Amino acid sequence: MAFKPFDLSGKVALVTGGNGGIGLGMAEGLAQAGASVAVWGRNAEKNAAAEKTLNAHGVEVLTQAVDVSDENQVDDAMEALVAQFGRLDACFANAGGSFGNAPMTEMPTDVWRKTMQVNLDSAFFTMRAAARPMVERAKGGEPGGALVATSSVSAIMGAAHNHPYAASKAGMIGIMKALAVEYGKYQISANSLVVGWTMTDLAGPALESDGFQAKVLPRMPVRRWGTPEDFAAVAIYLASDASKFHTGQEFVIDGGYSVF
Repeated sequence: MAFKPFDLSGKVALVTGGNGGIGLGMAEGLAQAGASVAVWGRNAEKNAAAEKTLNAHGVEVLTQAVDVSDENQVDDAMEALVAQFGRLDACFANAGGSFGNAPMTEMPTDVWRKTMQVNLDSAFFTMRAAARPMVERAKGGEPGGALVATSSVSAIMGAAHNHPYAASKAGMIGIMKALAVEYGKYQISANSLVVGWTMTDLAGPALESDGFQAKVLPRMPVRRWGTPEDFAAVAIYLASDASKFHTGQEFVIDGGYSVF
């Protein structure tokens, strides 16, 4: 018999950037555990493919075209999500990107600002919108909920030429710690996933390059890159009742890279 706290039947989870990569890996895990899943992404074709994949698990699925760096789109999409499902139990702010590397003395201001907008602003908008229905539900007598942000090992390790990305991901950790303290009274948890090198469509070209294969892969204690499927179980745990007492923490999922 399965461990019942991992059964997500009746719960509703949102994954931003859930139409591919790590986000889709988490969304699939959530769906397999029984949760209804909403996916936010900008690419309509990828949204449709993700919806087909998730529907195969026999749960209700909603895909929405949302630019999470636009607060109005975020708020409107959240309103539509809650109208359809009637609730939100778990929110995974996973959407983000990197937009160029350069020495600090040559880092363009527009790269800094775009990175903050796409990574940090979007996480703030998403968490603000997600917290509202959770807090309202808690005040109505049904506490609980999970807020999760996808950060990066760049936030906890030196990342030369990558200052905007590292700063945005470190900022996400700070937001989640604050939320853990602020909303603990409503039994809403807030945690961060500190993600290492993972094979996705975006990261694949770099990870498959001769330089990464020669210099970075030998530093991976598990001797492989991460895969989107490696993030399914932690998503289930954080969305489930099993993690109700686990909040304000960083889950480092990097194949041991940061400790080697």
